[in-house]
Formats: sequence, structure tokens, C-alpha cells
Amino acid sequence: MSDSSQPQPGPEKATGSDGTGAAAGTLVLCDARLADGRVVDVRLSGGRIEAVGTAGSLAPHGSRVDLGGYLLLPAPAEPHAHCDTALTADAPGPVAGTLEDVQRRTTEAALLQLGHGATALRTHVRIGDVQGLRSLEAVLQAGRSLRGLAELTAVAVPRILTGVAGADGLAMLRDALKMGATVVGGCPDLDPDPAGYAETVLELANEHGCAVDLHTDGDDPARLARFAAMAGGLRPGVALGPCAGLSALPPEVAARTAEQLAAAGVTVVCLPQGGCAALERQGGGLPGHGLTAGGRGPRSAPVRLLRAAGVRVAAGSGALRDAANPVGRGDPLEAAYLLASLGEAGPEAAYGAVSTAARATLGLPEVRVEAGFPAELLAVRGESLAGVLSLAYSRIVVHRGRVVARTSAVREYCDSAAVVALELPRQSQR
Repeated sequence: MSDSSQPQPGPEKATGSDGTGAAAGTLVLCDARLADGRVVDVRLSGGRIEAVGTAGSLAPHGSRVDLGGYLLLPAPAEPHAHCDTALTADAPGPVAGTLEDVQRRTTEAALLQLGHGATALRTHVRIGDVQGLRSLEAVLQAGRSLRGLAELTAVAVPRILTGVAGADGLAMLRDALKMGATVVGGCPDLDPDPAGYAETVLELANEHGCAVDLHTDGDDPARLARFAAMAGGLRPGVALGPCAGLSALPPEVAARTAEQLAAAGVTVVCLPQGGCAALERQGGGLPGHGLTAGGRGPRSAPVRLLRAAGVRVAAGSGALRDAANPVGRGDPLEAAYLLASLGEAGPEAAYGAVSTAARATLGLPEVRVEAGFPAELLAVRGESLAGVLSLAYSRIVVHRGRVVARTSAVREYCDSAAVVALELPRQSQR
């Protein structure tokens, strides 16, 4: 099987459209299978779903895409990316931190994730130290260049915020918000005063009306309880991740902590694939996710326990081929696949963690394949949700009502009596 991972022209070229027109144009997705088994036509206009009808009932007015053999789903979103450090694992020496280099890698990383289906991404960007605000400036420029293809928002991540050493970090965080960062982030675990760090972040977010998204291992239940008490009711929202340390707590302690997070309305963003560059540890441990030397320890938060307590759980990809995970894929469907394969969620709930819950974490409106909802969609070759999570090769991505990316895979077998007799499936280019 060959797989072209680069975005290609949309499949509607065969009908005379290149799919790159304004979102106000009309596009009909024909013969699409929905997760409930129905086969429908879906008409998109003005960046929204205008109508959904039985197959063949919506005559195309202009462009059409034949989705026969595809499952049509709400598009996933990426709630936890690190685009400023992405694609650096193979660097032969120190990584160039110039504005141009960070912008190039950020753009490439966002397009890779768009090709997987993520039409909206939230990326955590380090500020302070040597890079100052340079990486943030590069990410914001990349976001502007990607308008019309994907939505990229930035989380400002300072290192230290408390004490004398934290004064510069706090000033830089304020400057980052003025520059265009829309979420206040950080790593309280790395500050000498984690509780003071979290309190500072929450106060600043409340002052600016920003969302909060903090990195934490989540291995200290007292600290999480205090954070939940401080964060309760803060709008537009508070997220924590990756919280793999919760999996190492005694079950009753983890359950009680989950209930406190749920009562405060705190979202947990887990990273099932592991690897998160923002949680470096001093000493012998490996970065991120509570992993210890030798790979021992939990890789992800206890999703089933958290959801049972009423916590909204979103799933992200984390590292994308950087020092924390040199083979990270940045694929939301991989995150959903891992949740399902590890028994943390069924296929529907697993996909919901990378779509509905992820979009809610980013403050984006819900998407359903129904009239009136945003036309943010992903078509994956397959007949069922479990099937596409298992073999999600060919994908067509729709953002604001137009096809913005396509990945095509071709499966072929050599001539064989067994292949013919068993009528094994073949995938041809469409």
C-alpha cells in the first residue's frame, strides 16, 4: 500500500471545481455514510451545513464530492500541540530558533495535523529565557498565514512566575497577551511555588478574560484540589493536562480528585501517545507524562475514571517529532485509537474526545452533521467508527465549507487465487 501524506487537490476537481473558492460557495457531499449508518447527501454553504438529505435528494448547485465508501464525521481539533518545537528530532545540532525557522516548522506541523483532519489547533508556546517572545511571534505569524486552511491559537507558557525570579516571567506573560496569545498557560510543577504560580495564572486570565491551559503531571492530589477550588467558575474555561500522574494515585484518591475537578468545571486534556516537551524534569526522569527512566510509569490520564466522575476529557497529540517523542504523528485519530485500544473509552467516546470535547476545550461551537452546524468535517474511508480508527488511511478534510486537504491511500494485492476467492477488499484512488 502506498500512502501520500501531503495535502492534494480536493476530489471535486473531477466535476470542474478545485475546492479552493470562498467559503460562501455551495458544495454537496454525496453518498456519505454517517456514524449511525445512514447514507446521505450534505449541502454546505457559507461555511455551514445547509441541508442533510437522503442520498440523491440534494441536487448539486456547482461543486460536488463523491463520498461513497467514506464515513463522514465532525472534524477533530488538536487541543494540545507544541508547534514551536515540532519537527526538530532529526536536527544534527542545536535547533535554530530564528523567527523564520519557528514559523516554517509551525506552519509545516499545522499542515500535517490539518491533513490528519484537525481544522483547529491550540499550540503551547514557550516564552522567556533565551527566546523571549520570538517563538510566540513566529507562531502568531504562522497562524495568520494559515487563515482559511486551519485555525491556530497560541497558549503563552512562561517558566517561572513567583518570587523575584518570576517578575520577568509575569511581565513577559502580560506582553504575550498583548501580542495576541489568547490563552494563559504554564507549568506550575516547575515553579518553586506551584500553588502561587497557578494563582497568578488564574488572576491574570480573569483580568484579561482569557482561557487557562496548564501543564501538570497531576500527581499531587492536594495541589489539584486547591487548584480546583481556585478555578471553579472561571470563564471562558480552564484545562489541565496531561495529568498522567493521576493514574499512579490510589483509586479512591484519584476518584475524589476527579470529583473535585468535575465540580469546578475543569477540563483534562490527556495525551495518549505520550511525550510532552513542556514537562522536563530535573534528575533522571524522562520528559512528560509521568514516565520514569526506563519507560516505567503511566503514559496517560485515567480517562475512564475521570469521565465517570463527570470531568470533560479531551485528547491531544502532544509532541510531534521533537525531543520528547521523535516519532510523534500529530494525528487526532491516533489519540482516539489509543484510548479505545487501551480500554479507556469505546470508539464513539474516544472519537468524541478528539472532536466534540476538543472543540469545546478550544471554545469552538459544537459540530454535528445536521443543518445549521459549522461545516467542519472529516471524511475517512470506512464503514464504521471502529473501522476508521483502526485503518484511517484515506481522508478528506473540510474547513469552513470547502475541501482543504486530502490524503489518499491505495491498497493492492498481487495476483493470487486466495485473494480472488476471498474477495479481499481493495482500495483504489478516487
